[in-house]
Amino acid sequence: MYLEKRKYYGKTKYWLSHSFREGGKIHKIRKFLGTDLSKKVLEDRMKKAEKLILDEIEKYKIIKDPLHDKISKEEIEFIKRLEKEANLKVIHLSESDWKKFSEVFSYNTNAIEGSELTLKETENVIEHGVWPVEKSKQDIAEALGVDEAITFIRKTKENISLDLIKEIHRIVFKNSKDFAGEFRKRGEEVVIRTGTGIIVHEGAPSSRVVTLLKELIMWYNKYKNEYPGILLAAVVHNQFENIHPFVDGNGRVGRILLNNILLKNNLPPLNIDLKNQREYYSTLQVYENEGNIRPTIELMLKEYKDLKKIMN
Repeated sequence: MYLEKRKYYGKTKYWLSHSFREGGKIHKIRKFLGTDLSKKVLEDRMKKAEKLILDEIEKYKIIKDPLHDKISKEEIEFIKRLEKEANLKVIHLSESDWKKFSEVFSYNTNAIEGSELTLKETENVIEHGVWPVEKSKQDIAEALGVDEAITFIRKTKENISLDLIKEIHRIVFKNSKDFAGEFRKRGEEVVIRTGTGIIVHEGAPSSRVVTLLKELIMWYNKYKNEYPGILLAAVVHNQFENIHPFVDGNGRVGRILLNNILLKNNLPPLNIDLKNQREYYSTLQVYENEGNIRPTIELMLKEYKDLKKIMN
């Protein structure tokens, strides 16, 4: 790390800067320290800025294997056995099953993000084209968008790519957001707060979104024949949410992407039920803060059991 200082109209401004290589590209982080600082204040702020820079690099680093030291080979084999014993095969779904799943998934994945459509209204919109007049056009458009995206991932042969991620976003939000299918531009940063103002998540810096997604894609391609499908889908989904590549719509795209990974590994799709919203967000925070994927796997297996009841 190094100190930058520049003269502006007789005043001296200071930054702490650090350059690092990530995904074959050089990135630079700068933290503004202040203007005309004394030596003591400058040293104190440099120490604090150094910690912020190191925390930022660590927080958004895509580790070559995100499961290293977190899940043992024995646990991976156990998950493989669970998949086999649970008889989870996508070929077991009929067209009527897919229709029902798409409606249930569209309702829940949009409701998690604040849609006011009920399950029955969602079914009527998708199945019969009946629009509830008292509900927003945005909610209706996104219900139809999610349904179309489910059809898309059933047909595509791609597992994960930049174009696939952007296309999922474009399909879901093409009639509700003017930035549909576009990653965050430089300077478009994402900070998610609670109602009381507490920060619960910060998306990766916009300048690093594409590089981090490329790293994630490389990780998937490296381990897709080694790890069980549930594990692959869980890691891709959680890493994607951590990066938060879009201004809005990341949750829905992430959950559709999760399902695409499951399908490409011959597993049936998965619904995150609205009633499990709090647990779902908790699993994301545990993964972001500790790198622990187990709570996500446990939630996914629970959702599979519940989905079987819904589909029967």
